[in-house]
Amino acid sequence: MHSKKLIVAGVTTLAALGAALPAAAASPSKTVTVTVMGTSDLHGNTLNWDYFKNAEFDDKAHNDVGLAKVSTLVNQIRADRGADHTLLFDSGDTIQGTPLAYYYAKVKPVNETRETHPMAKAMNAIGYDAVTLGNHEFNYGLPLLATWVKQMKAPVLGANAVSARTGLPAYKPFVIKTMHVRGEKPIRVGVLGLTNPGVAIWDKANVEGKLRFTDLVDSAKKWVPVIRGLGADVVVVTAHAGDSGLSSYGGDLPIENASALVAEQVPGVDAVLFGHAHNEVAQKFVTNKVTGQQVLLTEPSKWGQRLSVIDFQLAKERGKWVVTGKSSQTLNTNTAAEDQKIVALMKPQHDTTVAYVNQVVAQSKQELSAAESPYKDTPILDYIQKVQTAAVTKAIGSDLPVLSIAAPFSRTAVFPAGPVSIRDMAGLYIYDNTLTAVKLTGAQLKDYLEYSARYFNQLAVDAPVDLATLTNAGNTPDYNYDQLSGVSYDIDISKPVGQRIVNLTFDGQPIPADKAFAVAVNNYRQSGGGGFPHVSTAPVLYNAQVEIRQALIDYATEKGVIDPADFAVANWKLVREGKPVF
Repeated sequence: MHSKKLIVAGVTTLAALGAALPAAAASPSKTVTVTVMGTSDLHGNTLNWDYFKNAEFDDKAHNDVGLAKVSTLVNQIRADRGADHTLLFDSGDTIQGTPLAYYYAKVKPVNETRETHPMAKAMNAIGYDAVTLGNHEFNYGLPLLATWVKQMKAPVLGANAVSARTGLPAYKPFVIKTMHVRGEKPIRVGVLGLTNPGVAIWDKANVEGKLRFTDLVDSAKKWVPVIRGLGADVVVVTAHAGDSGLSSYGGDLPIENASALVAEQVPGVDAVLFGHAHNEVAQKFVTNKVTGQQVLLTEPSKWGQRLSVIDFQLAKERGKWVVTGKSSQTLNTNTAAEDQKIVALMKPQHDTTVAYVNQVVAQSKQELSAAESPYKDTPILDYIQKVQTAAVTKAIGSDLPVLSIAAPFSRTAVFPAGPVSIRDMAGLYIYDNTLTAVKLTGAQLKDYLEYSARYFNQLAVDAPVDLATLTNAGNTPDYNYDQLSGVSYDIDISKPVGQRIVNLTFDGQPIPADKAFAVAVNNYRQSGGGGFPHVSTAPVLYNAQVEIRQALIDYATEKGVIDPADFAVANWKLVREGKPVF
C-alpha cells in the first residue's frame, strides 16, 4: 500500500506544502492545492481478474487491473488532500474490453434488461466527477451507450461528437466543478471532454448519418473560451486521443492522436488528461504556441493499471484564482489492495460473467497455440479463417471464390487439448468485430498483402533471425498484420517494403490482375481501420452484423469437435530469396 509520504513523492515542494494544508483553508499567501485524479481506457475492468485465464490478472511487469484497485488509491488521495479539493475524471474507453462488458452489452444488454451496467455501478460508487467518451463506447450502438450515459451519475462528455443533422453537440461538452475555500471565493474547475474522430471509421455502421466527429483542436478552440467565460479558474481537457499527432487511418478525417496538439495550439488549457494510446505518461509539458505557457499532459496507462494525479497550486492575484504551479505523477495500482466495497458490489455480475465464459463449447483434438501466429501460419488462426469463409460462402453462394482475412490479435491465445470454453474463444478473438465481405481483384489483393507485409523488418539473406526484432516494424501492432487464406503466397523479408509478395497463386495458378474474389474481413478493416488499400472502397457483398467471436462460438458448438485436420492449411510462409525462414 502507498503511504501518504509515497503518494506525494515527486511533487514539487509547493505542491507538497499545498497538500499539507487543512482541506478547505487558504494559507496566508492564499495558496491552495487542487488535485485532479484521472483514469483512462478502463475497458470493462472492475476487478483484478483475467476472464480469459480464469484467474487473478498478472503480466510480466506484475501490473494489476480494475476499478476496485483504483478505488483504494482514490480514497487515499481524498483522505490525504481533502476530499473537497479533489476531482476524479476519466478519458474514455470504458464499456468495452472484457467478457464482463460484453455480457452486459450483448448477452443481457442493459438497455433491454434495465440492469445497471457494471461500469456505471462501480464508477458511481467510487464517485467520478466526469467521464469522457472513448471510441469503444460506440461499439455496441447508440441505444446501449445512451442507457449507460443515463445510468452514470457523473456527466459523460464528448464536445466533438455532434449531431449529423444539426451540428450541435450530441453529448454534454463540458462541466464546471466548484470547490469551496473557507473565507475565500470558490475555485471553479472546468473540464472539457473530447472523443476520437476515428469513431466515424471504426463504428461507421453505428454512427453514420447520426453523428459527426469534429477536430479536437477546433472543438477545444470553440469551447475553452466558453468555459473560461463562465468563470473557470482551471481548465482540464480530458481527451480520448494519444499525443503523437499521428493517425492510424488515412483520408480526410481529423487527426486521431491530437492531445499534444490541443495543448500546443489552444490557449487557456492548464492540463490534458489523455488516453487511447494505452501508454503511461507520468508528466509531460508542452509549450503553448500562442501564450508561451506550459501545459501539463498525463496518461494513466490502461485497464486501471495506473491512476494519474495532477496537483494544481492556485494563488489569488487581483482577486482571482490563478494557477501558479502544477505537476503530475502516475500511481501503480499494484501497490493497493482491492476496495472490498467495490468487490462486493461487483460480485453478482462478476460471478455471472465467470459462469458464462466457462461454458464448454467443443472438444479440441490437440492444443492449438497462437504464440507463433505473427510469423507462421498457425492452425488456430486458420480456424478463424475457416469460420469466416464458411459464413460468407453460406450467405452469398459460390459465384465468386471466397477468401478470408484474419490477424493475430493475441499471442497468448490457446485452445487446450480437450474442453474448449467460451473464454478460450474470447481469448483468441478479443475484439467485438462483425463480419463483412467485399469484392477485390487479384491486383488489389497483391497491393493489400504488400501493405500488410510492412509488418516485418527487412532481413538480409544471411542475417540471423531474431524473433524479438522480426515483427512490428514501424511500431505496426500485431492486429494490423493481416493474413489471407484461400490463396497461397510467400513473403520475402529480404526485400524492401512493397516488393515482398511472391508466388501468389489461386488453385495452383498465378492470379490474373482482374480476377474477382469475395473476401471475408472484419468491420474494423472494411471501414478503413489500419489504412489498408482498396478494402474500404470495395463493393460490399455481405454485412449482416454477425459478431465474429459469436460465429466462432456457434461454429464450435455446432461441430462439437475442433480438429486441425478440418481447417489447417499452411498457405503462406516467410522466405528469403526462396528459402523458408522457418
